[in-house]
Amino acid sequence: MPDNHELLKRITARPDVFGGRPIVRDMRISVELILSLLSQGATTDELLDDYPGLEPEDIRACVAYAHAVIARDTLATVSVAE
Repeated sequence: MPDNHELLKRITARPDVFGGRPIVRDMRISVELILSLLSQGATTDELLDDYPGLEPEDIRACVAYAHAVIARDTLATVSVAE
């Protein structure tokens, strides 16, 4: 199983795709989309079925990316809508 460093190599950012936001392997699938779908209850199998070319490691890479971001953050900087 790849470590987080290897997984994060699957996440790229290109200025010409989604305004430079993080995407999966230069595909037009944003990390934000994958994380949003996971938070809504989508399963890995559903994501793999819905997005041909997506691999299980890509989904893990999105979660690893989210972890890397929040590991350097605090709740005080997050705005939660009520």
